[in-house]
Amino acid sequence: MDKEKKLDTAFFGQPRGLSTLFFTEMWERFSYYGMRAILLFYMYYAVTKGGLGMNQSTAASIMAIYGSLVYLATVVGGWLSDRVWGSRKTVFIGGVLIMFGHIALSLPFGVSALYVSIALIVCGTGMLKPNVSEMVGGLYSEEDKRRDSGFSMFVFGINLGAAVAPWAVPWAANGFGFHLFGSGMNFHAGFSLAAIGMFFGLLQYSLDGRKYLSKDSLYPNDPIDKESLRPVIIWTIVGLAVLVVVLGLLAAMGQLNITNIINIITVIAIALPIYYFIMMLNSKKVTKIEKSRVLAYIPLFIAAAIFWAIEESGSVVLALFAEQRTVLHIGGWHFAAANFQTLNPLFIMILTPVFVALWDHWKGQPSAPGKFSAGLVFAGLSYILMALPGMFYGTAGRVSPFWLVGSWFIVEIGEMLVSPIGLSVTTKLAPKAFKSQMMSMWFLADSAGQAVNAQIVKYYSTANEVPYFLAVGLVSIVFGVILVFFVKKIHGLMDGVD
Repeated sequence: MDKEKKLDTAFFGQPRGLSTLFFTEMWERFSYYGMRAILLFYMYYAVTKGGLGMNQSTAASIMAIYGSLVYLATVVGGWLSDRVWGSRKTVFIGGVLIMFGHIALSLPFGVSALYVSIALIVCGTGMLKPNVSEMVGGLYSEEDKRRDSGFSMFVFGINLGAAVAPWAVPWAANGFGFHLFGSGMNFHAGFSLAAIGMFFGLLQYSLDGRKYLSKDSLYPNDPIDKESLRPVIIWTIVGLAVLVVVLGLLAAMGQLNITNIINIITVIAIALPIYYFIMMLNSKKVTKIEKSRVLAYIPLFIAAAIFWAIEESGSVVLALFAEQRTVLHIGGWHFAAANFQTLNPLFIMILTPVFVALWDHWKGQPSAPGKFSAGLVFAGLSYILMALPGMFYGTAGRVSPFWLVGSWFIVEIGEMLVSPIGLSVTTKLAPKAFKSQMMSMWFLADSAGQAVNAQIVKYYSTANEVPYFLAVGLVSIVFGVILVFFVKKIHGLMDGVD
């Protein structure tokens, strides 16, 4: 099998199966980021403009908690793949759920369709996202030197889909360039295009997967037996029962509303990683050295959560700024506020080779905590930059789109210092008995950051944009500076891990 993998160079020198996973993830990201590009506007635009007419702060909170739920769901998706279905089936089921989620949004059934869509896409993305990456690794033997370049190509596919979608989906929602929908927008047409994108991804995955993906992906890595399954079922039932009781109590008190549901999800997103840390630090399966490494990971986790709270705000706060405060043309070139969502993946594609070369040639480069510290400072500076237009020109008019371009560029420099480094250090610091759970922690950092974001974005408005950007930006910078003074201490706790 290993010999076959080494000889398979059908996709630009890589295994043919990489093409299958490349385009599957490209289409999935196309559908997800296309939907995200217009979803906030769909929620708070007036009904007369094709939207749902929600309060802006509520819509912003829903967008943030949506992202948090997606990363929470990856924990369940990874477990289902490892213990029940295997990665190939889990990815397919996830893709189907995502497609139906977009179909739900494409239908004119209002708020109910929105919540059904969120549930479907959260579950589907949680199943698909972590397991596609695992399948890429399965294409290579441990000795295959093409692994890193293969993952680089895979990541390029992710960002290619994410970069194209914020142009294609808003274009569909605006009448495909023909003003088919009068002065308003037909958001449902845009969501339909996202559904079609996921359909193509599923079709290609299903047809190609049978030929080119490893047969090992058809089976779970650690199939669960009946004895182990029983406590899982019991605890799942207990958890659901507790949730029903809580929701019932809220309903009885007349407090069952979207705000309180977001509050519950926020508590869960913050409590879950705390539980994981306590569990690992108290486990008899974790050695003294491993416990030291887990302790070292805690400040890195907090730093990652703060970073993701700012980085993920691109589809929330910066989207609002683009719509309400930005001049949407450069000369005779006109564009939509949703088009700015392309900047995130575009800058990642531009900066990735630069930073790969930098890490390959910089002999005295900082340790992981040092890079995290710098990443937080860059993230904070991206928000400080966004405070300047309001300070210079006031918040009543519109300003140059280059403020947003600059902010996204700066935060993506921060992402280059946090995201790939965080993935790497998470695997290095993971206790042997909790390797999978520790990888889940990286996703939970993003989830926790966006959950906190769901609480603070409700305070953003054009009137208070300056103090909002300054406050959040300074929190990130201050924590980054504090982290500098603890770099040596953290590095010492890492006990030999660079």
